[in-house]
Amino acid sequence: MTSHNMTWISYPSKSQPFTSQEEIEAFIASQNIISRLMHCYIAFFVSTGLTAGICILIIFVKNYLQSKRQSLDLLLLHFTISNIIMIFLSFTVITRPDYLTATHLACSVLSFFFNFGYFNSQYVFILTLLTLLLERFPPGTALCRATQRPMLCVGFVLTYTFCLSLTEAVLVGTDNYQLEACCQLDPLFAWPEYEIVKFTFGFGIPSLLQILCFAVLLAKEAPAGAPALQQHISTYPAVYAVSVTMFICRLFYNVMVLFRTTLKLQRSIGTTQNELVMNIAEIVLFCESCASLVIVLFSHKPCKDEVLKVIQKCRRKTSANNHLEIPETATTHRHGSQ
Repeated sequence: MTSHNMTWISYPSKSQPFTSQEEIEAFIASQNIISRLMHCYIAFFVSTGLTAGICILIIFVKNYLQSKRQSLDLLLLHFTISNIIMIFLSFTVITRPDYLTATHLACSVLSFFFNFGYFNSQYVFILTLLTLLLERFPPGTALCRATQRPMLCVGFVLTYTFCLSLTEAVLVGTDNYQLEACCQLDPLFAWPEYEIVKFTFGFGIPSLLQILCFAVLLAKEAPAGAPALQQHISTYPAVYAVSVTMFICRLFYNVMVLFRTTLKLQRSIGTTQNELVMNIAEIVLFCESCASLVIVLFSHKPCKDEVLKVIQKCRRKTSANNHLEIPETATTHRHGSQ
């Protein structure tokens, strides 16, 4: 692997000279757009995503302590933790339209944890889809027996994603660790191989596996006694809804990651519009983490049942308080009339 000198690269908004009024206006407009998107994300998506994630953790831990242990719930618990990590790391966008200033080493460490959450959530979700697929088409093989041991599967995913994240940390660049630079979670100064590996193992391969799972689910005839396809999907709506959401959001993000790689190979820093779209793609990726947690909370049956119980308890307390207030009001009126 050849080392690359990436000291030439910079953000267009930081280095590109603006010689005309139109360029200045376009720059100001792009800065306003990314600033407003950042504020909307922090105000709406972060609050709902973290609230949903904490509720899911409480529900799953409570069910686990009550010995209501299901493979799917353990996998979704792991998926939830990964997305919560992603949301916390997304606070790095608070400075937008500016960027964090950090050394290459600090930025590489941030990138490692970001990629760990990114790869982890992707592959544990593929494992979740595979578990549901084997539940509908039980082959009785070692693979089926392995999916019945979720802790073993989670351990394998953690090891695999750790190795991928470590590889990506190396591909950020092994030189100039002491230099300061503008830092994104996917560093701009990373080698082109960084984005290629990320696209291949973080989107390309997982998307093929996801499409393969859906193809088998839709095309293969279920064994006798298995529930109908529509019933199977309606039993696990959260998994399939999250699958579609992840694919759409990560497709947009990874297309922009590849586009940035193309610019690097051409030794071009691009334009302020390219920078704007890449920032939008990053925020869309973080929105997906928040949306996935909300979908799990309100669509996955154990979580949905707990939410409904809480709502019913609140309604009973409200109605009980109203009944207690009515006699007091009536008594007050009687004393006033006398």
